[in-house]
Amino acid sequence: MKHLLTILSFFTLLSCHTAQTAQAVAPAPPPPVKPAAFVTWDKKMVDLGQVKKGEKRTTFFEFTNTSAENIQIDIVDACECTRVDFPRGVFAPGQKGRLDVVFDSKDKDESETIGITVVFKQNDEKGNPRIESVEYKFELLK
Repeated sequence: MKHLLTILSFFTLLSCHTAQTAQAVAPAPPPPVKPAAFVTWDKKMVDLGQVKKGEKRTTFFEFTNTSAENIQIDIVDACECTRVDFPRGVFAPGQKGRLDVVFDSKDKDESETIGITVVFKQNDEKGNPRIESVEYKFELLK
């Protein structure tokens, strides 16, 4: 019985020591916080579905200024088949804007995905231009 008490005491001490050791270990540092997105889009891809050659289709992309600063679009670039009307003003944090897009399929010979590049006047923290892209796709019917 004496040996049994000695063994139980040893395990009790060991478990207490283990618990103290576990408490002494520093918690892992929190994961790095990703900076908030400069802008968020209601959608980044639009599927226009089947389009007859020569047909025009319209769509839009809405964005929200999720930065802490005023932003403004500088340039929007797209394929010659795509006309993009974009707002020229300044957007305060939280304000929404919209790109209105018209696709003309008359010169297309096959289905495609078309990219639209949006360059903002503001730079990122490294001095690089802020560039966002959205796209649409279509299935061409001849």
